[in-house]
Amino acid sequence: MLKITDVKVEYGGIEAVKGVSFDVPEGKIVTLIGANGAGKSTVLKSISGLLKPSAGKFEFLDTDITGKDAAFIVGQGVTLVPEGRKIFSDLTVLENLKIGAYMRKDSYAADLEWMYELFPRLKERAWQHGGTLSGGEQQMLAVARALMSRPKLIMMDEPSLGLAPLIVRGIFDIIKEINKRGVTILLVEQNANMALQVADFAYVMETGRITKSGTGKELLSDPAVMAAYLGT
Repeated sequence: MLKITDVKVEYGGIEAVKGVSFDVPEGKIVTLIGANGAGKSTVLKSISGLLKPSAGKFEFLDTDITGKDAAFIVGQGVTLVPEGRKIFSDLTVLENLKIGAYMRKDSYAADLEWMYELFPRLKERAWQHGGTLSGGEQQMLAVARALMSRPKLIMMDEPSLGLAPLIVRGIFDIIKEINKRGVTILLVEQNANMALQVADFAYVMETGRITKSGTGKELLSDPAVMAAYLGT
């Protein structure tokens, strides 16, 4: 579904991503794990059009999306749940969800009902301002807002960041449920243990390069990955 080929991204003359290549197969969950500053989030921002790569290519369903603006990429069926949620705190939950569907020309009523089914707390709080929600509820809203565009591929940047362990488990259950509904997922996550448990395929990034790859199960049992990211 998504093919990344030899992508390089620079920040102020410093190469943050150094020739990264990998594939995201349709219908699968693919995760990138690695330490802070490894370049994981930069890859997602580049795919979504928020950053322009200095070299390389992104192909989504055989369409070249390299360097295209974010609106074009959303229109192709790719959305990003950004790190830190970035919800509109002064708007209600419902208004946030409607913004997620802003490019759609068809009715989104059925998708809104699905969001309320997936996240009952959001239905309860539909008229509350986003800024009054808890951290876990804001993360739910960020995911639901991205899903309102009816994406083929959803990218999630650190969805468990700053959340209590019980809420984290709930977020990963939601990730699996979204995938069961046919949405392909590209996940960047520091909680390597949880990410590898749900991933079909996984890549380890270190200082802008991919250093290991395999299935989620293979990397869960890889001694180097266990020592570096799983605390064992």
